[in-house]
Amino acid sequence: MSNLDLRPVTKRCGGNGRTGPVRDVQPGKQVPLGESTLVRRLLPNLGRRMVGAWCFVDHYGPDDIADEPGMQVPPHPHMGLQTVSWLHDGEVLHRDSLGSLQTVRPRELGLMTSGRAIAHSEESPRDHPRLLHGAQLWVALPGEHRHTEPSFEHHDDLPVVTGAGGLTATVILGELAGATSPGTTYSPLVGADLALTAGTDTRLPVDPDFEYAALTISGESEVDGVRLAPGSLLYLGCGRTELPLRAPTDCALLLLGGEPFEENLIMWWNFVGRTQDDIEQARADWVRGDRFGTVHGYDGPPLPAPELPATPLKPRGRAR
Repeated sequence: MSNLDLRPVTKRCGGNGRTGPVRDVQPGKQVPLGESTLVRRLLPNLGRRMVGAWCFVDHYGPDDIADEPGMQVPPHPHMGLQTVSWLHDGEVLHRDSLGSLQTVRPRELGLMTSGRAIAHSEESPRDHPRLLHGAQLWVALPGEHRHTEPSFEHHDDLPVVTGAGGLTATVILGELAGATSPGTTYSPLVGADLALTAGTDTRLPVDPDFEYAALTISGESEVDGVRLAPGSLLYLGCGRTELPLRAPTDCALLLLGGEPFEENLIMWWNFVGRTQDDIEQARADWVRGDRFGTVHGYDGPPLPAPELPATPLKPRGRAR
């Protein structure tokens, strides 16, 4: 996925302290993605930049694309992060500069590690299902791994945890309730898709050293007593050993968590770096056609790089 804003705001991200349990509903904003997809951008936002190493969250759909091209995101670069593609409905065709070609379907993990540099495109296949609904997320790579070799993984058999009272959890990344995803991670984190049947009233064991957020994908959920409409993100902080969950209706939500990220970062356009030089070099390399490679097979030109802001890019921690 890409940030298609031609005037991207500098995101000063990173760690600096932990918070206890909180209940903070984070506002999202509507952002166009590609030719015909509108997404709700939930991270980063005015109140919060990261949840653990999770640094970018878009939620889209459900959209009726029967007579539309659907998602069409041209080739674009990434550096210093992992991308996570997660669908509830539809299909997304992934291509990248390693030569990967993979269709990602509902509840399958498409995981791309950019490391030092990679480029990819994402599109709805020409013959695609009627609905498109899912989330696209980024995970910031810690300093010791940010220059790792790029890679792509596709996992179509993820572990599932069933709980009391109508809870089913698919572990996307990391570990939850003793089940571990096969996806590669570089910092302590978790991502899980929680499905709750109407009337569910349960408690999910969680790690008190992790901070968490919950994103309602469909239906209405109640997380730690807070009612959430679809597309709402609730930041929960740290210090919990369990998370109360209720389902007034059938619903699904994403649980994102991890140890608070203790590094200062700059996130600009599709890059996560540590210094202004990191970002300037990455942009220059993309413009020149160096380092990121070529995505073959996409019907259209790659995304042009936006201009850098006039003000200096400074790495910052979590606290404003």
